[in-house]
Amino acid sequence: MVQRARSLRKRSTDAERNLWSILRNRALAGAKFRRQQPIGPYIVDFHCPKNRLVIEIDGGHHLDQIEDDNRRTGFITRTGNRVIRFNNLDVLTNIDGVAAQILAALGDPPHPDPLPRRGEG
Repeated sequence: MVQRARSLRKRSTDAERNLWSILRNRALAGAKFRRQQPIGPYIVDFHCPKNRLVIEIDGGHHLDQIEDDNRRTGFITRTGNRVIRFNNLDVLTNIDGVAAQILAALGDPPHPDPLPRRGEG
C-alpha cells in the first residue's frame, strides 16, 4: 500500500498538483496535509490528520463509479474523518473557491464520535 501511494504521488494529476500547491508546507491556515495517504484499504488524495479531514479530487471517471465512491466515503467517515470532494475542473479553474471551502471545513469540528486511532483504544 505504501509503495502504491508513493507511485501515485509521482504521477499526480494537474488538479492534484494545483491543489497541493496551496496545501503544502502548512500554507492554508497552518494545517498539515499529506498527499496520497493510505487510510485502511484506500489511498486518499489529501489528508489532514489533526482536523480529520480528507479531500478527494474526482476526475470524469468517478461518474462511472458512484457506488464505489460511496462505499469508500462510508469507510473513511467511519474512521472519524470527514470527506469533501471536488471535481478536477473546479480545482483547475476555481482554486480560490476550493480553498475557501477547505478553510470552512478546517473550521468545522471533527467527527463527534471518532473511533480511537491505532494504539489508542
